[in-house]
Amino acid sequence: MTESTETSTDGRGEAGVATELSRDMGLADITFIGVGAMIGAGIFALTGFAAGIAGPALTVAFLINGFVALFTAMSYAELGGAFPEAGGGYLWVAESLVEPNGFYAGWMSWFAHAVACALYAVTFGTYFTEFLVTVTPLTENFVFFGFLTHSLAERLLAALVAVGFGYVNYRGAEETGRAEVVVVVVKLVILGLFIVFGAYATLTTPDWPAKFLSSPSFAPNSVFGIIGAMGFTYIAFEGYEIIVQSGEEVKDPGRNVPKAVFYSLAVVVPIYVLVAFVAIGGIDVTREIAGLAGVSAGTPTWQALGGLGELGIVEAANQFMPYGALLLLVAGVAATSSALNATVYSSSRVSFAMGRNRELPAVFERIHPERRTPHVAILLSTVLIVAMSVTLPIESVAASADIMFILLFIQVNWALIRMRTTHPDLDRTFTVPFMPWPALIGIAAQVVLLPFLIYELGLEAVGIGTSNEGLVALAVTGVWMVVGLAVFYGYSKGKQAEEREAETPTVLAAESPEERERRILVPLANPETTDRLLRTAIDLARERDAEIRVMSVVTVPRQTPVEEGRQFVETKRELLEEAIETAEAAGVLAGGTVRIGHDVADAIITTAEAEDVDEILLGWRGRSRRRDFVLGSNVDRVATDAPCDVLVERIGPPTAVESILVPTAGGPHAAYAAEVASALARANDARVRVVSVVPPDASADERERAERDVETTAAVVESEDVAGDVVEGDEVVPTIASLSADHDLTIVGASREGLLQRLVFGATPEAVGLEADGTVIMAKRRLDLRSRLSRWFRRARNGGS
Repeated sequence: MTESTETSTDGRGEAGVATELSRDMGLADITFIGVGAMIGAGIFALTGFAAGIAGPALTVAFLINGFVALFTAMSYAELGGAFPEAGGGYLWVAESLVEPNGFYAGWMSWFAHAVACALYAVTFGTYFTEFLVTVTPLTENFVFFGFLTHSLAERLLAALVAVGFGYVNYRGAEETGRAEVVVVVVKLVILGLFIVFGAYATLTTPDWPAKFLSSPSFAPNSVFGIIGAMGFTYIAFEGYEIIVQSGEEVKDPGRNVPKAVFYSLAVVVPIYVLVAFVAIGGIDVTREIAGLAGVSAGTPTWQALGGLGELGIVEAANQFMPYGALLLLVAGVAATSSALNATVYSSSRVSFAMGRNRELPAVFERIHPERRTPHVAILLSTVLIVAMSVTLPIESVAASADIMFILLFIQVNWALIRMRTTHPDLDRTFTVPFMPWPALIGIAAQVVLLPFLIYELGLEAVGIGTSNEGLVALAVTGVWMVVGLAVFYGYSKGKQAEEREAETPTVLAAESPEERERRILVPLANPETTDRLLRTAIDLARERDAEIRVMSVVTVPRQTPVEEGRQFVETKRELLEEAIETAEAAGVLAGGTVRIGHDVADAIITTAEAEDVDEILLGWRGRSRRRDFVLGSNVDRVATDAPCDVLVERIGPPTAVESILVPTAGGPHAAYAAEVASALARANDARVRVVSVVPPDASADERERAERDVETTAAVVESEDVAGDVVEGDEVVPTIASLSADHDLTIVGASREGLLQRLVFGATPEAVGLEADGTVIMAKRRLDLRSRLSRWFRRARNGGS
């Protein structure tokens, strides 16, 4: 079934209707897209070059590359299933990392896919002209139609095929998937025959192991050659990036995208290893290939393949396979065609997503009213591909794409680690095990590949090119990054600022005639918990002579203009008006705001900054799959970025507050929890108990330190009815949860676990919030001295208001 929305020609559609792509493709379609992208120029054009770098150890290089790719592929599988949207890695980085990381992820991804397309187009031109020479020997002098030279014909064909597949993508994703199935089947059959004949030729050659072990060794350029070949061919393993780009056009993407990622790798990696094995083992340098390679008989086969470059496996097939050269050329044409098809598709989807997010001009997000494809993004991506395919040498093209993909994959792995913290409630259909280690291994492996890739580009000795080509790759990469910097600061950042300014709040109550120096911001979303959350805010405001600012957020999709959310403001107005009336009835000044925006956390932070609040009080009903509840993406973002203190109240059963428990381990967050407890105790005439938990076998020093923590924290509580003691318990959380059963309210300060542990508040406070029966408030003090001084000076300048 096709799912789509009614859209206008500008891609935005009717008021409030999001721009979406049609879901036409199934599991087989996107698996073939991934396989088609990987079995492209990587296996055909780069195998010869890579053999010249790694020697017979190329088989190991391909195998390890598949292993390295698996770690990043797992990140893509988890995030691609959870975020099935056009844009892929760019969207995840933008969602989880600070700018300009998000912009650069998209900018690099767009360019990397376009450069990869250029590589495939150039390889297509080379293979097709060789195909013409093979089937029409009279063209061997490379004079086509009386005026085209060999080189010019290759470049012209490269441009024509790029334009052709741009048109195929314009026709629609369903046609894209169908075309992919045909060309992938063709090349898999031919490569299967190549492996069978090559294996027979290898294993029937006397002393065939000598080709791998004594030429002059299995790894003639040592481990450096292996890693260099891995970096040079890493582009051949990036098909999973293209799979996730199709998420917005896939049926049941949560199930199909992760499966397609792993299926495609499972198909491709063994083929790569076997092709490298038979290419090195099946070739005979005592035959005519020696003359073609410009080397003497007995030259190591890996060195001959390196000299042959992109035509290395074609010449190998010509020796041991009937019609081998012709069939491999056909497979090469099919392979580069399918890879072109997939990467034109992926490149256009990244630029489409960036246009939709206003990081590129809005023209990129236009969707054709009949084809329902991002036709402008496809056109502009195709222009970029053609420009590079006719100007850059093949080695520079491959290396530029490799550099960009490696940088992008590093960002994606880090984004996965961050999203386990910022988006814990995300509906993940596949979850990477043993986190964060797989993502960290993926980052480390790719960091290792990058310098070796750049180093190998300058090695003339192994026959893969010259230092000039390496400089061209670095120059192209550097120029694109500088241009990206100009685009970000010259357009994207300003456009996003305009979008934020467009998120104009609707003020529901006039400014208080006597504004208090202290302000508490209370975001409201759920009418069922509003009263209990307000009760806490009112008690705090009374005791601190503060005013309450209540707010609610109308969210609209990122691709929808914020002004379209105004029609939903009235649904929030009644909730806030009731809250304001409740506060004023209790004698507390109050005002309210409805803010329209793309993200709840951003809206809360923006309001806190605009209204110069001192505290934010958020409600929490416990861990939930709903993303509008915290702790989760919203509360973690607010607690990290808000310019003030943050309180998160886990709403428990309604009851009077007569006793308050304050667990402590010392520190500024515990002191802040004690301040909150002091205010609430005075407001409710409640008693306070401060405790510190130590294990039964705690040393004397540990017990003494716990007693000091209790004494220091209890001293903050301004109440006559306060007690403190040290409690023994095998585990901290169950002990505190058990103690909380005897109290109406538990207030716990944020803790700081190790770098690889979540959360913003720490694992202990959240666990207490989950396990305790009553109401729990988690307190996190803003420790940013700069923001506190800035607020103090601003108020002093305004006369203390």
